[in-house]
Amino acid sequence: MFRDSPGRFEGDEGDIEGMLKELEITLLPVAASCGFDSAIPGFRFDLQLFAAEDEGRTEEPTEKKLRDAREKGQVAKTQELPQSVVVIFGFLAIFVFGSWIYNSIASMTRYYMTSFSHFTLTEHSVLVELYRVSIESAKILMPIFAVVFVAAFLGDLVQVGFQMSAHPLRFDLSKLRFDPATVMRKIFFSRQVAMNLFKSVFKVGVIGFVAYLVISNNYDEILKTPDISVALALKTVLIIALKIILWSAAIMLALAIPDYFFQKREFIESLKMTKQEVKEELKETVGDPYIRARLREMQRDIVMKNMIREVPKADVVVTNPTHFAVALRYDNNTMAAPTVMAKGVDSLALRIRQIARENDVPIIENRPLAQEMYKRLEVGDIIPEDLFYAVSLVYAELYKKKQFRRAAI
Repeated sequence: MFRDSPGRFEGDEGDIEGMLKELEITLLPVAASCGFDSAIPGFRFDLQLFAAEDEGRTEEPTEKKLRDAREKGQVAKTQELPQSVVVIFGFLAIFVFGSWIYNSIASMTRYYMTSFSHFTLTEHSVLVELYRVSIESAKILMPIFAVVFVAAFLGDLVQVGFQMSAHPLRFDLSKLRFDPATVMRKIFFSRQVAMNLFKSVFKVGVIGFVAYLVISNNYDEILKTPDISVALALKTVLIIALKIILWSAAIMLALAIPDYFFQKREFIESLKMTKQEVKEELKETVGDPYIRARLREMQRDIVMKNMIREVPKADVVVTNPTHFAVALRYDNNTMAAPTVMAKGVDSLALRIRQIARENDVPIIENRPLAQEMYKRLEVGDIIPEDLFYAVSLVYAELYKKKQFRRAAI
């Protein structure tokens, strides 16, 4: 293949097709890494490729994940709220303290203008005057800085509460990895970038529109400024500027509400987890499920063995007659009422009855009482008052049969 003329190639069609095929193979991985769809002629991209679900993160973040993120200083918040509050309260502070600030600056200017000819410029005098100017400037700016600081603090406090974290200040080398595909996604195909661009354009438009309305409404006053004193002209301009700033900040404050919900949604989206991460976290917090199941089984075995050992000490076993069995014991010296020593259903009930027969423990059939005690009571519980009468009938039957081996009720 050779160049015949500028901008024109001639050669074998097979060579050209081969080059195009090679170029396609070379560009496919790059296009795929940047989110382009190569299956359709012409490049195009699908923003859904950058969703958390497409990375396998489909599960909502757990409480531990959210708590760990908060401890690291990662919280859902909008910067529009503290910025708007700072602007509003800062300029309100300037408006409130304006006359005092003006008088302080005027007094300091008058002092240096009238006393400049008497100054002796030495190193010591310059340092003294610099110290004096610094003190006066601090006095003027301190109220404004205090109001702005409180406003910024409250703007964040309202959103995320009080949380101190030094984790964002730590230097992490792992964040310095350069991944072109990730950088491209974050720069060009990120919802966060799109939202920030929208907010910037919206701010410019809002401020321009508000400035136009305010200036149009005060156009006559602006035209009169050349004919009035400098102080009045300055006051007029400052009031108009204050109106523009406050109205713009108020609209930005309204914008902070939808932006907060967007930032919260993006924050939750960024913390989504894969199914494997959820399983690993579950293992770290509550242990391996197989180990926990084995522990529960061992606990049941221990409880059952202890319960079976208590059956020979029982006064009576109340049965269903086949499905339920509840062993009762009463000692008027140590117990306020008869107590459940053991209970079981099906095979365990059969085992309780067998042990009762082997140890000459009376077995009395009372179907409703056995079912009620099995459902309501646990091993070690005393008989509630509403079952006293039914249980007393059981013990009365033991007295009749002379099978009660303990002290009388």
